[in-house]
Amino acid sequence: MRAAYRARQVVNLVNGSTLAGVLVAGAGRARLARGRDGLLIAARYRLPVPVGPAFCIGNVILARPERGALRRMDALLTHEARHATQYAWCGGLPMIPLYFLAAGVSWGLTGDFGARNVFERLAGLADGGYTDKPLRPGVRRLARLAGRPARPGARLARPVSRVQRSSSVTR
Repeated sequence: MRAAYRARQVVNLVNGSTLAGVLVAGAGRARLARGRDGLLIAARYRLPVPVGPAFCIGNVILARPERGALRRMDALLTHEARHATQYAWCGGLPMIPLYFLAAGVSWGLTGDFGARNVFERLAGLADGGYTDKPLRPGVRRLARLAGRPARPGARLARPVSRVQRSSSVTR
């Protein structure tokens, strides 16, 4: 196992998030097994929340499908593994309220909880089954009024220098 994955595993053990993941897996009657890169896979998670095929708490990936079906979902497991790293960087369980805050911001901007959620974007939207969504029309108008790009990656026009402004006034 790479040193970075070992560090993530140790940090998530120390910060308690992996223990929390194991407890949630037990509550959801999931079957725990070792996964790659120091992760635990909790297959056949049965609680109704959260919705979706998989989620992560610490170094535990909790998933609804059987273990065999999960082997064919490499992109989803990679996405959830990135969330495990985010737990380490956020100090463990503080990631949960931070994630919900990011989901709320995303919903306010787009009407979708994942499209502009910084955690989902950094974990790879498509790998997690998310799609990018445009800003709500009112938010787009506000962004234009504020002189900010409405699309991620869009650039503002080059600012006009004082020399250009002064020469245009004298014409």
